[in-house]
Amino acid sequence: MSHNLFETFARRMHERGDANFITTREGRDYSYVDALAMSARLAGALIELGAAPGDRVAVQVDKSPEAILLYLATLRIGAVYLPLNTGYTGDEIRYFLGDAEPALFVCRPAAVEEARTLAAETGCPAVQTLGTAADGSLMEAAAAATPHEAVEPRDENDLAAILYTSGTTGRSKGAMLTHRNLASNAATLAEAWHFSKTDRLIHALPIFHTHGLFVACNVTLMAGASMLFLAKFDADMIVEAMHHGTVLMGVPTFYTRLVADPRLTPEVTARMRLFVSGSAPLTAETHQAFEEKTGHAILERYGMTETNLTAPHV
Repeated sequence: MSHNLFETFARRMHERGDANFITTREGRDYSYVDALAMSARLAGALIELGAAPGDRVAVQVDKSPEAILLYLATLRIGAVYLPLNTGYTGDEIRYFLGDAEPALFVCRPAAVEEARTLAAETGCPAVQTLGTAADGSLMEAAAAATPHEAVEPRDENDLAAILYTSGTTGRSKGAMLTHRNLASNAATLAEAWHFSKTDRLIHALPIFHTHGLFVACNVTLMAGASMLFLAKFDADMIVEAMHHGTVLMGVPTFYTRLVADPRLTPEVTARMRLFVSGSAPLTAETHQAFEEKTGHAILERYGMTETNLTAPHV
């Protein structure tokens, strides 16, 4: 029996059909059925570019809905998703490409020349680009590709992703995450946090690490919920979004900046049901000030790259 994480997501995506999956602040929308179709097209492109089950697909791109669909397409073909921090330098990317040996490196359009040089130096056979407006050579390849509707079978202990750690004792090390690891974590969090299809997540985190990609997006997919995709934290956008959202996942700086904003009131947060903080400790003062201003207690959770999220609340 296959245990490809994409199969779990796909069942829920089929159930949700025309329901919204991702909306950007600029008004670009993907329904669940749209996301399924585009993930199949991107999967077809990945295969035509030479990616096969077990291969690494390295991705250093700016945040966009298509980057999430690329993640899903990588799972669909049984390959291993390798997101890279957009702040990494050329020397750091050279190390990651040499260490992980990906079959494909997807970069920002503006960085393609350097990416080709680094790929040639490290033996990476293919480079494609992905922009923030459904543009780039990978999207062109997807438009021309035969959609890959099948889901490649995977064992539960096969790799689904590799995330490089911060490298506190030397060079960054690749944390290897399996299909079972990610599936069980997403299911546990969706249950613990009472996520449902009626939830709308305000997503203002980066998508190259555990928090923004696996905690936020996997839980949304597991529950069949929706996401309002913001390029980054912006207090004006967050305050506006809270009139339409139900959940905010953030880091402590999100909440310290919101607490300092006079617009943060019980009225603004009336539709919200859950505020989650992680990736660094949140001070007791911020906890207290946020609850006093909104009536909501921030749920603090703990995790690490090697395990995804370990404690849903601490």
